[in-house]
Amino acid sequence: MSRHVAIVTDSTAYLPPRAMERHGITAVPLTVVLGNQALEEGTEISTRSLAQALQKRRSVTTSRPSPQVFAETYRRVAESGASGIVSLHLSAELSGTYDAAVLAAREAPVPVRVVDTGMVAMALGFCALAAAETAEAGGTIDEAVAAAEKRAAGTSAYFYVDTLDYLRRGGRIGAAQALLGSALAVKPLLQLGDGRIEPLEKVRTASKAIARLEELAAERAGSAEADIAVHHLAAPDRAAALADRLRLRVPGLADLHVSEVGAVIGAHTGPGLLGAVVSLR
Repeated sequence: MSRHVAIVTDSTAYLPPRAMERHGITAVPLTVVLGNQALEEGTEISTRSLAQALQKRRSVTTSRPSPQVFAETYRRVAESGASGIVSLHLSAELSGTYDAAVLAAREAPVPVRVVDTGMVAMALGFCALAAAETAEAGGTIDEAVAAAEKRAAGTSAYFYVDTLDYLRRGGRIGAAQALLGSALAVKPLLQLGDGRIEPLEKVRTASKAIARLEELAAERAGSAEADIAVHHLAAPDRAAALADRLRLRVPGLADLHVSEVGAVIGAHTGPGLLGAVVSLR
């Protein structure tokens, strides 16, 4: 049984299943609480079910994995032959997932480095891929962590949402900011900054907001070698069209992923989400 550094992340990375399998990345699921029912992201609740629940204004909340779930994951990964583990997670400003992982790491059978990437969605996923590629090349735990942190530093995420109301309900953005957006009937653009979801610009129409989202992503990529992910929730046509335009506009494009976000992020953004993650190599 070969000894290696293994990579663990969480379900909000939204990595393509084939990429996870190819690199041996393990994702610990967060939980969506729908009414009085707790459902694991990725296996027990679909994004379609989530979107329908949100549209009916049903109570939807999210929950971190327990330390026990992380402990079991670390044990299982160690038994598979890992000599050490790098555990990369969504921003601690958005979830208690990092804290739960830290608690579990103390009792793990192999060394575990838990990293608050300050990222979410494929901004986190690209960090996990960078760490996995370094580990596959024979890198140490420290080298895999450094690769993830370097990728995080070169990654930006921009989001368009139809309304700020879902972010307000989940406590991810201030009520005053959400109310202002509704009162002015603007379409908000958001960005991931310092581990938090922050307002970036307010645009008058959805079409102008999406055009601006494209502009921001293309400007961030510039002529550098970059990976891009386009995310959506219940907006596949919008996502496909944005991806097609970015393929034409980004000369250094290395890889492009298009995917629907899972239920945890969707619960806080609502249907109509469109996001662009740009990660410089």
